[in-house]
Amino acid sequence: MLFDYETLKLIWWLFIVVLLTGFAVMDGQDMGVGTLLPFLGKNDYERRIMINSVAPHWDGNQVWFITGGGAIFAAWPLIYATAFSGFYWAMLLLLFALFFRPVGFDYRSKLENTTWRNSWDWLLFVGSIVPPIICGVAFGNLLQGVPFYFDDNLRSFYTGSFFELLNPFALICGIVSLCMFINQGANYLVLKTTGNLQNRAKTCASWAGSLFIVLFVIAGFWVWFGLKGFAVTSVIDPNMFPNPLEKTVEFSEGAWIKNFQNYPVLWALPVCVVGGMILSITAVRMYKAGFAIIASSLSILATVLTPLSAMFPFLLPSSTHPNSSLTVWDCTSSHFTLELMLFVTLIFLPIVVFYTSWAYYTMRGKLTEETIQTNSKNLY
Repeated sequence: MLFDYETLKLIWWLFIVVLLTGFAVMDGQDMGVGTLLPFLGKNDYERRIMINSVAPHWDGNQVWFITGGGAIFAAWPLIYATAFSGFYWAMLLLLFALFFRPVGFDYRSKLENTTWRNSWDWLLFVGSIVPPIICGVAFGNLLQGVPFYFDDNLRSFYTGSFFELLNPFALICGIVSLCMFINQGANYLVLKTTGNLQNRAKTCASWAGSLFIVLFVIAGFWVWFGLKGFAVTSVIDPNMFPNPLEKTVEFSEGAWIKNFQNYPVLWALPVCVVGGMILSITAVRMYKAGFAIIASSLSILATVLTPLSAMFPFLLPSSTHPNSSLTVWDCTSSHFTLELMLFVTLIFLPIVVFYTSWAYYTMRGKLTEETIQTNSKNLY
């Protein structure tokens, strides 16, 4: 064996962070554009410019989302089984919203009919706004704990309801996630467009980024002063065979801040969230869209890492039966499975990064009304 079990568990925690960040950065562009579609595009040409700015990449960007789900299934099977059954209706809503995206892109411009095209624009809006909100709400509920427990046979039972997920703190996290995606999409539009549409996208990126900062800070103070966290009170072996019931956990005031207090370097994460977004807003106001995207992407990475670092080693805490909470150490696949998947990931992840970079490089350049008119039959 090349790595010990504890190291592999940490490596896969980092890989999941990379995949979640990849989803937020890459899908953030096309979902952000889709969310803005009915509002920023003032005529059919502008809306087609917006659609075609992300059309070459949106389906490729879905790889990050699909791979993230697959990686959770393979690396953290107990997380997958518990979360996907507990969040069943939320996941079903997300899935149905995503259905509108491929058909919306394909059929929207098939007919030169205003009602037809406006209807697909709103369906693309639904398919773009729902996923980031649900993902943010999910993170908000993770920080509060999810009502589930395991019996002696390690069968999971979810005891909550769909509407319990829509609590005030989780909804704020959903709006934070939405603002993050809108900012990323608006930055990308500034990069790809010109004229009035570019100016409106610049304004939108600035406002979405500013609202993101305000709500992120509010959510941070809420976690610090308003939420009870979880703490393992028994000795836990990082190399243990997965069994979440072999530990004791209790609610604790300020538990989600303990890692930041024990490792002060972690405070750099929320600083990077706010600082990166401020840099992004400043850059996009100067029409430095490329730098704005880099800065907002770094802010997104820090945004994903901040709650996960606060919760570590917890992945899915239980609000009703704390001892059933799932951690990095007790919910993973076998040593052999993690190591085998590590080698597969090290082969295929660089390939994904390479072809994505190549596609963006090949499709670089700005879209204009003249481009749409000239290639009207070939573009979405």
